[in-house]
Amino acid sequence: MSPGSATTLARPAGLCLPGPALARAPLARETCVTLPGAGIVTVPYASVSIARQARMLPNAQSESPYPHLFAPLDLGFTRIRNRILMGSMHTGLEDRARDFPRLAAYFAERAAGGVGLIVTGGFSPNLVGWLKPFGGKLSWPWEVRPHKFVTAAVHAHEAKICLQLLHAGRYAYHPLSVAPSKLKAPINPFTPRALGARAVASQISAYAAAAKRARDAGYDGVEVMGSEGYLINEFTAPRTNRRNDAWGGSAEKRMRFAVEIVRRIREACGPDFIIIYRLSLLDLVEDGNAWDEIVAQARAVEAAGATIINSGIGWHEARVPTIVTSVPRAAFVEVTAKLKPHVSVPVIATNRINMPDVAESILAAGKADMVSLARPLLADPQWAEKSRLGQAHRINTCIACNQACLDHVFENKNASCLVNPRACAETELIYKPSLQPKRIAVVGAGPAGLACATVAAERGHRVTLFDAAEEIGGQFNFAKRIPGKEEFHETLRYFRHRIEDTRVELKLGRTVTPTDLADFDEIVLATGITPRQVDFAGADHPKVIGYCDVLSGRVTVGARAALIGAGGIGFDVAEFLVQEGPSPSLDPQRWMAEWGVDTRFESRGSLARPQPEPPAREVWLLQRSAGKPGARLGKTSGWVHRATLKAKQVKMLGGVEYLGVDDAGLHIRVDGADQLLPVDHVVVCAGQEPRRDLLEGLLASGKPVHVIGGADVAAELDAKRAIAQGSRLAAAF
Repeated sequence: MSPGSATTLARPAGLCLPGPALARAPLARETCVTLPGAGIVTVPYASVSIARQARMLPNAQSESPYPHLFAPLDLGFTRIRNRILMGSMHTGLEDRARDFPRLAAYFAERAAGGVGLIVTGGFSPNLVGWLKPFGGKLSWPWEVRPHKFVTAAVHAHEAKICLQLLHAGRYAYHPLSVAPSKLKAPINPFTPRALGARAVASQISAYAAAAKRARDAGYDGVEVMGSEGYLINEFTAPRTNRRNDAWGGSAEKRMRFAVEIVRRIREACGPDFIIIYRLSLLDLVEDGNAWDEIVAQARAVEAAGATIINSGIGWHEARVPTIVTSVPRAAFVEVTAKLKPHVSVPVIATNRINMPDVAESILAAGKADMVSLARPLLADPQWAEKSRLGQAHRINTCIACNQACLDHVFENKNASCLVNPRACAETELIYKPSLQPKRIAVVGAGPAGLACATVAAERGHRVTLFDAAEEIGGQFNFAKRIPGKEEFHETLRYFRHRIEDTRVELKLGRTVTPTDLADFDEIVLATGITPRQVDFAGADHPKVIGYCDVLSGRVTVGARAALIGAGGIGFDVAEFLVQEGPSPSLDPQRWMAEWGVDTRFESRGSLARPQPEPPAREVWLLQRSAGKPGARLGKTSGWVHRATLKAKQVKMLGGVEYLGVDDAGLHIRVDGADQLLPVDHVVVCAGQEPRRDLLEGLLASGKPVHVIGGADVAAELDAKRAIAQGSRLAAAF
């Protein structure tokens, strides 16, 4: 194996056990399920860890410390075992029938981990409703059978599952798109065709037919996606519905499309079928719904037959972020609480609920009847079981980075998770016990080293983890200090407990030499990076400092600062410098004021005038290359960082030539014109170089050496790649 390479493992033949027995079988790779018309078949189930890791959780309590979270929910015709909903996420596995066994394994692992109810990624009720060409769809009889793999795998673990019906409307990324009115979405190049009256009726029939097929496939119900700016939401909002017929004009006519869909699904599927209606409680766009219209719609869909109402927050074209890491935990729960007294069916709170204490407090206060967790169950499929056992400190917490989930989907890749690379790769990345345990040295306790060490130790290897620092985490210890990235503390907390649970021998404050590593069978270099230096006149001036000096607190930056480098690090440091004191990310009221959310939820779309807090410093963010700084940031979160710095009056310049630094400040040239930036400090954020001090000596010794993480490729501190690389290497030992 070459240094730093990632390895994909083929799924080994495993034991085939009856469904519920799977949780008791640590070596199981498949579960047997019975499919109508197909007999007994096997569904891949790729985790050693559900039973095995459960045995690693000491001091498990007999009763959960979260009694409201684990109280069953009685719907009359059926009962959900707890109040945890795995919310809908598009993974990319929904789009091809050949991937359904992988999708079944993905859901089965979360069902085995204790979740009560699962909602799939979105499936269109017809071709024009596709999110993208050849996306997930359930409109033809032959599309039913692959879904039976999914439902049987989930039911084997006594959880319930609903299929989400999602018609993309004007968000459809193809030329066949339709909408209530011919209005192009600002985030889509395709202009939709306006539906005629007969076509509207056809769309409603398609929803009912798809729901009936979902029932035939074994689903316990459906979730009707009526929020986030998709087709149904487009009918309900005056922003996108300019009709003057039976389906537009008044609020009652605009909501009629949604009501008829729910009514027809109830007729088609009968009384003992769960219908979740995803209602947009906050459109967060101009000309969105007003509160009285939202309440009226909730009551109308309840009367039409909805079993549960789920909270939808924000449109994809909104100027307010709703799920990135800088959004406070449970930021939008109060709007769910405001709706709850107006309906008699259960309501679900959603968005940025990632730890059980937050979920329990919502339920205990009566603000919702269930909580929806989507990405937190990508991060840790055992979230529910760890919570039930009182082991919340062992949860691999979602940090809401979007880098491997939403960003992947928008890049037409399968979703995964930065902190859990096994997400959506359960049949491929298998942490099976090693038949030949080795002595493994991992040098460097940053994200790559932590992942490699703990996965290798989980598999039975004897692992020693070295780091010259006095604490684990590497560059994560800088990231956690950025306003809005406080969730990175959780990842380090998780790894501290993983080190204990997997019995990794940890040696901190230890600089090692090749001689120190002579007795190990395998050596992993995860030594990280060194910041790249700059080369211009005055680079050694006292004003010039590195980003590590700033984020570590070794240097207090003056009132005016220029940052050289506008990649991810430059943006992080800029956000650090303009924020004084606690971040608004820790205070929903301050955060909503900054972004312009009406905290009374009464204005149309619940929008208000943004009131950003004044910046703590005057900051220039500079990059050598031409173009807009931050253009290469993540697709779904980069705009948030750019908007944040714009609100804090950060001056961002591209195409900058650095002429030098002196006592007067930083001299630059932009578009042929010389400028002086009269700054107190110049912070270098110009990238990194791999740190490989040990490599030459180790290669000379003939020992097997593997280089991972920043030591392999020092590209913008890519924690997603680092953790995946470390995990895959450990799975291959």
